[in-house]
Amino acid sequence: MDALFDLLTKEESAAVRGVLGHFVFVFIHPYSDGNGRIGRFLLNLMLASGGYDWTVVRVDRRPAYMAALEQASVHGNIADFTRFIAEEMTASTRYAPPAI
Repeated sequence: MDALFDLLTKEESAAVRGVLGHFVFVFIHPYSDGNGRIGRFLLNLMLASGGYDWTVVRVDRRPAYMAALEQASVHGNIADFTRFIAEEMTASTRYAPPAI
């Protein structure tokens, strides 16, 4: 966890912090339950720190989300996961409810 915090502190880009923070936290898997939920919260916390909108990983995209995470975890290729998060960021912005 110390290495994760060090990495996030040094990274200037909120988008990179979000993607890497989520991935590395879920990869470390420090808790017996809730790692994915906490990882998605960390993703949004990091994105919000850079002015990005809240990003929702849609339930119907869960298989693609898990496949992208597995590609990163097993094969060391984070490109699919990065693309997936970028797609979800775009979709979340497009479907955001109107401000009240």
